[in-house]
Amino acid sequence: MSETANPFESLQSQIDEAAAYLDIGDDVIERLKHPERVLETNLTVELDDGSLERFKAFRSQFNGDRGPYKGGIRYHPQVSRDEVKALSGWMTYKTAIVDIPLGGGKGGIIIDPDDYSESELERITRAFAKELTPMIGEDRDIPAPDVNTGQREMNWIKDTYETLENTTEPGVITGKDLNSGGSEGRVEATGRSTVIAAREAFDYLDKDLQGATVAVQGYGNAGWIAAKLIDEMGATVVAASDSSGGIYNPDGFDPVAAKEHKNETGSVVGFHDAEAEITNEDVLTLDVDLLIPAALENAIDGDLAEDVQADVISEAANGPLTPEADAVLADEDVFVVPDILANAGGVTVSYFEWVQNRQRFYWSEERVNEELENIIVDGFDALVEALEANALDNPRTATYVVAIQRVADAYEEAGSFP
Repeated sequence: MSETANPFESLQSQIDEAAAYLDIGDDVIERLKHPERVLETNLTVELDDGSLERFKAFRSQFNGDRGPYKGGIRYHPQVSRDEVKALSGWMTYKTAIVDIPLGGGKGGIIIDPDDYSESELERITRAFAKELTPMIGEDRDIPAPDVNTGQREMNWIKDTYETLENTTEPGVITGKDLNSGGSEGRVEATGRSTVIAAREAFDYLDKDLQGATVAVQGYGNAGWIAAKLIDEMGATVVAASDSSGGIYNPDGFDPVAAKEHKNETGSVVGFHDAEAEITNEDVLTLDVDLLIPAALENAIDGDLAEDVQADVISEAANGPLTPEADAVLADEDVFVVPDILANAGGVTVSYFEWVQNRQRFYWSEERVNEELENIIVDGFDALVEALEANALDNPRTATYVVAIQRVADAYEEAGSFP
């Protein structure tokens, strides 16, 4: 597993790869490889014992050519300026490939939330929201949950913003609790789009999803939901892992029961239906039909990619493959549905939430899921069209060809403002 690949350099490499197939000037491509602005701030917060602690936080606004900046906020010890820049870039092209009128942003705090109480996390979140208030808003920048954040943190940010601005503006943030203006279907959205994209890939390759074997690396929200939904489609989940290790049963196991075990014990390790305990790396290299990487960036580097045996990969995580891994897997004819399409369900349903907030009219879960299905299928069709029109062997490059063209068109159609 790579620990040194710079995610921002990976993003720029992916853009360069796609640019070779586009009739776009180098100057415009250069613009589309960098964020428009990055906030770096230090939050000084009083802890429960009365002491003060400093936390470094970031918000990157990568591109707003197609609409307000959109992207999550993560709490993790490995958050960095380059990571946030990369994630905001991926979000720009993610909203473009699914053709929703939003740009790309991302934020994060360098923190291990397990080390702090709920009251401390609330003060830290509200301190960050105070710093973000001048730059966010339903027509400017709309944050959302990400790694180690969820409805609770989004509700805190919404309340802080509305208090400081003396307004009611539920559309300032998405991923909220239903009672605070959230959307039905949001919790399952990322996992749902991952399996819809995988299903479309199997159809395109003329492979049967019924009975296909599946390994899921990362059993958080996106991973376990993907496992549950792919099981409901008739596939067989044979392996899963989290930060503590992995489990394997060649005959398959109930992904919901595995999640219940994780809820009770903190890990999938020790699940009673597992025949063997394996490592995270083992999960990534099992001989399966479908691999779903659902953890953090750089899970598979060029060396590990040599051992990957899956026929199809659907990326629930952001940036789980390095560019070197992409090249290896393309040579091996592994069909990779890239993150900016596969996991776009989260931002797509966040868009639905924003629309509902603006209208003050809320949709049923059935409607949300139907609309999401249509958007992901259309995005996959656009991927295939670009793949075949340009005789490409890498679905990721095809996806970026579509997305970059859409962002560049919006920029050029708007004209220049000094």
